[in-house]
Amino acid sequence: MTNWDEIQRDWETSKITLAALAEKHDVKLGTLKSRKSRDKWLRDATKTKKVATLTKRMQPKKKELEPVVESDNLTDKQRLFCIYYIKYFNATKAYQKAYECAYTTARVEGHRHLANPNISEEIDRMRSETLSNKKLSADDVLQKYIDIAFADIGDYVHSETGYMIELKPLEELDMSIVSEVGNTENGPKIKLADKMKALDMLAKYTDLLSDKDRERLLEEKLKAEIAKTEADADFSIERAEKLKGNKKDTGLLDALLEGRKLYEQNKD
Repeated sequence: MTNWDEIQRDWETSKITLAALAEKHDVKLGTLKSRKSRDKWLRDATKTKKVATLTKRMQPKKKELEPVVESDNLTDKQRLFCIYYIKYFNATKAYQKAYECAYTTARVEGHRHLANPNISEEIDRMRSETLSNKKLSADDVLQKYIDIAFADIGDYVHSETGYMIELKPLEELDMSIVSEVGNTENGPKIKLADKMKALDMLAKYTDLLSDKDRERLLEEKLKAEIAKTEADADFSIERAEKLKGNKKDTGLLDALLEGRKLYEQNKD
């Protein structure tokens, strides 16, 4: 059961972002934001400053003492990058985690790190060691499919006016499940990894899922199937109406359109 008192205390006594807080406590970002707004969470400036300063002072030391990889060719930060890359298989996210920097910086430097021969060699060594020791379990692979299948595009965009949609700060988002992002003439564009493929994959391994995830899987598949059915129906109507204007004998098309109308009237 989610301990909201603990999550609220964690928020009010630190400078952790909502995205990081949601990931830490395994709750949906949208749910977390709603709870924060409803319960009117407030941060105490003095306490926040003290806790954040203490945390910031302690974190680097903890990372330096962490037994990561013994190598004279890599710095501590580069070693951390290797570990995070093995975990996420995403250079940008790995760089952000290791260096605690902005997304724009991580996007450039992450790929530069992969081009570094010493780092590339270390990643290969760690990957081989992980596989040989069976540390890369089915849970690791399964979790990535779960992240993709249950991803909500609403966690990536927001609209202050109700009309113009904007992307949320990229550093707050899980970019490891984003396949495309950019700007167009009509505004920002973002595309998540293939949700249907992930749902189909999870459907083959339902015995590995928790009861909660099995329920979510069924809900998401139902939503996806309904969306696809409605999209196909809309396409059929549009095509039928176009054909109707080009043919004299429209009896069959009229029947199709009438059937669609009856479906719309009775589906509620």
